[in-house]
Amino acid sequence: MEIQLSSDVLDGLVLAALHREDQYGYSLTQYVQSYVQVSESTLYPVLRRLKKNQLVETYDEQYQGRNRRYYQITAQGQAYLLDFREAWTRYQTQINHMLGEEN
Repeated sequence: MEIQLSSDVLDGLVLAALHREDQYGYSLTQYVQSYVQVSESTLYPVLRRLKKNQLVETYDEQYQGRNRRYYQITAQGQAYLLDFREAWTRYQTQINHMLGEEN
């Protein structure tokens, strides 16, 4: 069984990955997929939404004669990530309690 990830959780995961380092789309997809099951086609709309909401910004760099678009978390994105982490901790505690896992 796989648990579906909400858009809020995907936003938090992408921002957490970008908090570690700037990444281009494919590398970001590979990184997130190493933790959770998500398709590449799912992450690009997440990145567009985060950019529209000014939580990430982009810049291009040349790589082997082509441009790579890198994503970078903004100060607003950092604040959102902090709020997300706090909300996630509360949520995780509540779910664990309900499932009978007190820790």
